[in-house]
Formats: sequence, structure tokens, C-alpha cells
Amino acid sequence: MKLLSQLRTSTFQLALLYMVVFATSVFLLLAFIYWRTAGFMAAQTDETIEAEIAGLAEQYRGRGINGLITIIRERVARDPNGKSLYLVTTEDYMKLAGNLATWPEGSQSQSGWINFTLNGSVGWQGPPRLARARIFEVQGGLRLLVGRDVDDLSALKRVIETAINWGMGITLALALLGGFMISRSTTRRIEVINNTSRKIMNGHLSQRIPTRGTDDDFDQLAENLNQMLDRIVYLMEGIRHVSDSIAHDLRTPLTRLRNQLETTLMAVDNDEAREQAGRAVAEADQLLSTFNALLRIARLETRGNTADMKPVSLGLLVTDACELYEAVAEDKQQDFQQSLDNEAMIDGDRDLLFQMVSNLIDNAIKYTPEQGGIRVSVYRDRDYVVFEVSDSGIGIPDDEKKNVFQRFYRVGKSRSLPGNGLGLSLVSAVAEIHQGQILLSDSHPGEERPGLTVTIQLPAYRKQNRRQKAGQGKGDNDETTADATELSSAE
Repeated sequence: MKLLSQLRTSTFQLALLYMVVFATSVFLLLAFIYWRTAGFMAAQTDETIEAEIAGLAEQYRGRGINGLITIIRERVARDPNGKSLYLVTTEDYMKLAGNLATWPEGSQSQSGWINFTLNGSVGWQGPPRLARARIFEVQGGLRLLVGRDVDDLSALKRVIETAINWGMGITLALALLGGFMISRSTTRRIEVINNTSRKIMNGHLSQRIPTRGTDDDFDQLAENLNQMLDRIVYLMEGIRHVSDSIAHDLRTPLTRLRNQLETTLMAVDNDEAREQAGRAVAEADQLLSTFNALLRIARLETRGNTADMKPVSLGLLVTDACELYEAVAEDKQQDFQQSLDNEAMIDGDRDLLFQMVSNLIDNAIKYTPEQGGIRVSVYRDRDYVVFEVSDSGIGIPDDEKKNVFQRFYRVGKSRSLPGNGLGLSLVSAVAEIHQGQILLSDSHPGEERPGLTVTIQLPAYRKQNRRQKAGQGKGDNDETTADATELSSAE
């Protein structure tokens, strides 16, 4: 899989493109060298043959046909194993002189050139060889063939062609290997940036991209990203400080206002005034609840993976939550079923997990009508522990499922019910801290009330997880404890 991912990288594709351009250039260069070399050698051979023909023509003009035959016999006798080829025959191809026994077979061009093979059929002794010659018709119906053995030239061409083929193969192999090595080196550095970015997205804002000290493009990119992260952290700390100030400046007055309204509620005797004061107290409670939920979500999202993780039995935790809500379900005559595996352990923050579980069970009861059905499950699925809540309520349309985790977002069907649209946002933040995945689906697809099934998949507890988290800083521990305390007191 790593090799396939390596081949898909833009660096490797760019190297591959460069390899194609480079290989094409090498091919054109080698082809030009071959064309010039082989063409020059072929031209030299033809010029040698033409020189032989010119010499024989001069002898023919001075001494006639008999002189021509005599000079050919003398040349053959002087160098019987030479490269030059001669043959003089009558009109019916009867041999008169030359070192070929019979007239060769081959395709003749319009200019009289012929390529043929020297073998036993022409009286050649030895292995077959290639030859090239030119043919003339001499006075009296005689035929004249003058040529040369070009087998060495053909062998040299084959050597050059083989060298070109091997050269192209080696070039492509080296270019491919070089592209892979360059891509691998670049991908490693990009992967370092990606890994650090993923840790930062998971909330580890103290992470920074390492540099090699080479001051190359990647080091400059890493330094710019690190400076950008420093600036972001500075701004986020400023926002967090403002949020804390708001919490300090507004929560206390709101609490006082709520207490004063409650005191007024207890003091008034008029029924109408008591009802109005009661509504004001409820509105103040709702405002405080919304305000506290926003602060909790913001703190969870900026903190990321908490370091205050301990082995938790999710089954026992959900059992405790179900005991709190069984009475509410009974009041609505709902069928509240439980299937809980108490041996299903995860590594997590118990207070945050309890808040997540409680929100989902509360939503299921709230949005399920009377005499409806609710099922809560906890089970082990390979390397994960799955928490699942199913109901027979109004459900969530498919086109809105992706939006329900946004703050203050409420499905159209549920706008008339109490709530502030922050419950699932808090669930999403807690699940992300525990590296969980959330899936929303219909419990009863196709029915008038499709219901909703919320499935949260959390990594199962492993001892090595504890060792990996042991080295994290104490600051996150303090922050987690503060969040857990805030969750417990606020709810």
C-alpha cells in the first residue's frame, strides 16, 4: 500500500514526467547518432563500390569486354577472400568471370542496387553473410555485378542498435529509480508536516513542525507554518481570556438575577405575578444553561485530546446513566431496553463520557413519543467499543444529518420542543477528544416515524495506550480536571 501511495504522489508524477522528457531527448539523440553513423558507413560502402565500378568502366573503355573479364579474373585471383564481389555472365546468366558461382537472388532497385545473402547458392564457402552490389548491362548482352561484403557493417549496426536499446532501458530504469527516491524523500518531509498538522487538528496546539536546519524550501515552509501557529495560539489565548472574562463578568450577574427572581417568586402572593416570575426564572435558567454549554464546548474543542484518561467500563457508566433516566421513560410509558457489556473497557475521561451518554439518552427520551421504544447498547467490536442509542422518534432527515453537530442548529421538526441546539455539539466535542467516530442513521427506515440511531465508535482500552499517554504534560491534566468539575457542577 505504501508503494501505491508513493506512486500517486505529485512528486513522483512530476519525476515521471521529467523521466519521459529526458528519455525522449536521449532517444532522439541516440537516433540521430545512429542515423549519422550507420548512414555514413553505408555511404562509404556505396562510394567504394562506385569507385570499383569507375575503375572497371575505365578498363572496359580501354580494353573492351575481354579486358574487363581479364581484370576481374586478376583481381579475384589476387584476393580470393576479399570483400569485393564480382560476377560477369552472359545474357542467360552463364558465368564468365568473378568470385560468385551464380547470379544472386534479391530485390533490385531502379538504380540497379541489389541486397542479397552470400551463401551456398552463389558458391560462397562459410557462414551466410550480407552483401550489396550494383548491376549493369554491358555491350553484347553481358551482365556485370560489382559489390562488397557488408556483413561487418550490418553487425556493427546491430551492435549500435543493441547499445541504443540497452541505453534507453538503463536510462528509463535510472530515471524511474531516481524519481522514486526523490519522491520518497519529498513525501517523507511532507508526511512529517501532515502528521504534525493532524496532531494540531486534534487539539495539540503545542506541536510544531520540525526543521532540518538546511534552510531549504521545506524548512522555510515549516518555519512560516510554525510562526502562523504561534500567532493562532496567541489569538486563541486572547479569545479564551476574553471568554473567561465574560464568564466572570456575566455568569455572576446572571446568577444573582436568577436568585433575585426566585426570591421574588417566593415572596409574591398574586398568582399571575408568581406565574410571570416563574417564567422569568425558567428563562434565566435556560440562558445560564446555554451560556455554560457554549463555554464547555469551546474549552473542549480548544483543548483536544485530554490527558486525564483512565480505564473506564463504558457498560457500567451507561448503566449509571440509564438508572437516572428510567423514571423519565416510565413517565412517558416508553419501552426502555438495555443491552450493556460491562467488560467493554475504553481509555477515557469518565465525567466527559457520562455527559455525552446522558445527552444522547436524554435526547432519545425527549424526541420519542409516549409508548415509543428506546434501546441503549454497549458492545465490543474488534478493536473498538460501540455505544448505540436507538429510538422511535421523529428522526432526522438525511439532508440535515450532517448539520446537527453545528452549534444552535435544530431540525425543523424539533424547533417547538425545549432545547438550545447545543447537545449534539457537546457530544461531538467529547467523542473527538476520545478519538471516536459518530454515525447517524434511521432506526426504522421508510416509516412515518423513522427514529434515530446514534452510533459512537470508541477505541478499546489497551495497556500500550496508557504508556503512550503517560508522557503527556501535567497542564492538560489540570485543564481536564477543571472541565470535569465544570461539567459536573453545571449540569
